[in-house]
Amino acid sequence: MRQFFVLIILMVSPVCHAQTGDSLFIYRRGSIYSIMVSHRDLLFENDIETAFSKMPVPDKYNDHGLGKKIFYTSEKKLKIKDLDKHTGFKVKASSDKAEMNEYDHFLLNQQIASRLVAKWFHRKRATGVCDMELVKERGYNNASEADKRLAAMSVRKDAVLQDAGEELIGSTFVLINDIRYIDRASGSSVLGGVVSAAIKTGNALHGKNTMDQKDLGDLISSYKGFNVKIKTYLYRLVWDEEISSQFYGNVYTEQPDDTKKENFENMRGDFSLIFLGMQESSGKDISFLGINESEPQVMVLKACQRALDENVANLQKNFEVFKVKTPLNSIDPIRCEIGLKEGVTEKSRYEVLEAVMDDKGHVEYKRVGVIRPVKGMIWDNRFMAVEERAENATLGFTTFEKVSGGDFYPGMLVREMK
Repeated sequence: MRQFFVLIILMVSPVCHAQTGDSLFIYRRGSIYSIMVSHRDLLFENDIETAFSKMPVPDKYNDHGLGKKIFYTSEKKLKIKDLDKHTGFKVKASSDKAEMNEYDHFLLNQQIASRLVAKWFHRKRATGVCDMELVKERGYNNASEADKRLAAMSVRKDAVLQDAGEELIGSTFVLINDIRYIDRASGSSVLGGVVSAAIKTGNALHGKNTMDQKDLGDLISSYKGFNVKIKTYLYRLVWDEEISSQFYGNVYTEQPDDTKKENFENMRGDFSLIFLGMQESSGKDISFLGINESEPQVMVLKACQRALDENVANLQKNFEVFKVKTPLNSIDPIRCEIGLKEGVTEKSRYEVLEAVMDDKGHVEYKRVGVIRPVKGMIWDNRFMAVEERAENATLGFTTFEKVSGGDFYPGMLVREMK
């Protein structure tokens, strides 16, 4: 059985500040919008929606939800229709992707690109009024702190906000996930389904409203080897100098303005997403230790979350613009709150970065050293690792050792190297 999930992730480098000498530490948290495309005519969709709705927003990201989380279609593929009404809306193709697929059309028809931009500026559809509060909040930890910092700086405020906007808005990403359930158990009585649906079906066949221990045991046994595979397609919101200038010049207003309100509607087609690449999860077996057998739905949730986290970690490794920066928690020993969920292994290497601001207020990240994980000290922070009593699940951080570089201080950023 084939399912389609869409997870929209707005991933930007996260905000904290620390200062040593002339250095400036800026850490901007990422933001996530997660939605699902559900096929109501296929079996077990209610269970799939339940599992998806319980997937937590990763703790390193902000929630950038646009309201609706689940989209429905009666087609086996995303339905493509009424494209003539949206000829102004586009999804830019990368050089190796000449034609739009059903995912491109979905993003286009839902006007996702322009809606993401409107969210960044708290744009009011009725009046066209915008503000910079979210950009300041996510760019400088909170709006009041931003005002204090901007007032104290000798550089122009718009240059600082533009710099934050380029890093925040220009690093907005969309992940579209095609999720397929796989049951490798020999002779399984439930193929590709979700346990709660099977319970309902079994009860109806036997005229029962409850399930006895033997029935439950048989059902749990049928789910040994249950797993999922996910194909994840990565898109990036286009926020370049041209589109930024058009927005600030023709759309942005802090007072009701009918002309600028109309300008935004007319330029919705100028906002676009570019396809970067695809990642497929391994589909490896998931341990269900620590899961109460009376709540088998949790098995589905765990399998989906683990596979999705695997894809996100691999996409971060493969695409430079998608890599996340994470701050050092301490330097003696060197510790950072990343682990197996982010794909950390004994072979991983991370560059340590220092943020430096030039005389125009623009921030640059300069490498000051390289670190690697200490063997046996990698945090298992995968979903439900604590419940399954996995080794190192309670560490709370990964411990590193220095490979090269000078002095480090807490708050410096680390970013994985290829």
